Amino acid sequence: MRSKMRTGGAVTFASAAALTLGRYTVPVYEIYKVGSEPSWFEGLNVLSELGLNVAVIPHYDNAEGGHHDTRFCYLGERRLSMLEHQLPDDAHVIGVDEHTGVIFDLDADTATVIGNSTITIRIKGKSVVHQTGAVLPIDALRDPTRGAVNVAIDFAPQALVNETIAPESSSLAAEVKDAEQAFDIALASGDAAGAARATLELESSIQNWSADTLQGREMDLAHAALRSMIVRLGDAAVGGLIDPRVSLEPLMNVLLDLRSAVRADKRYDLSDLIRDRLAANNIEVRDTPEGVEWVINS
Repeated sequence: MRSKMRTGGAVTFASAAALTLGRYTVPVYEIYKVGSEPSWFEGLNVLSELGLNVAVIPHYDNAEGGHHDTRFCYLGERRLSMLEHQLPDDAHVIGVDEHTGVIFDLDADTATVIGNSTITIRIKGKSVVHQTGAVLPIDALRDPTRGAVNVAIDFAPQALVNETIAPESSSLAAEVKDAEQAFDIALASGDAAGAARATLELESSIQNWSADTLQGREMDLAHAALRSMIVRLGDAAVGGLIDPRVSLEPLMNVLLDLRSAVRADKRYDLSDLIRDRLAANNIEVRDTPEGVEWVINS
């Protein structure tokens, strides 16, 4: 490949192959799927022929993650930041968005951005973005602060030249907290449907975040919270969510009225029978100066 670049011809790299062009490459599968600690592998270093000491990251604007950050070829901001700190001071990142490419013309010493989106030169968390159609000196990829005589450098507008910040998004831990709060409120108010809904929402959150191997401890805590909810729902199914006094009150009013009637007729044997039968079912009847009271004994 280097010979082809020196003697003339065309070499094309795309997607995972483009990932290997620089001095450093990202083991995406090991980091994203397996959960290995972020680290660089040695790349093919083809771009060293152009004086580029870089790591090339395709799929730079990937947005397939839904609830989690899959930009930067599924690394996300947290992992990319960790990897940047491992690069030597003379190396940096070139990011290429999806459906976007760069054509290097070695004779003209230019790089032309083609396709739908942008390329990004990122050094220690700070980015310079070049839009599609831009024709740059290759020097602009070696060092964004440098240029070449008679070749315009199409730097991005100031709004695009800034420190890369991960998009505001929730975390699995935050979604667990929200689900637990919703569950507690529903259970306390006797809302069985609301408690079940909170449980299912947590299960959905776990599924949505499951592809992000960076969640480690948060995922363990989420599973523990889900198990706790299921156990508490089971307890509620056995014991009921509604205050038993609410369902017993109409029946107790009838029995207490009947007991008052037989006591008025001095049929204390029947009055005591009603009291004793209720007591056998954990309902205590109390005669107080303020009237008759009843309580459920656990």
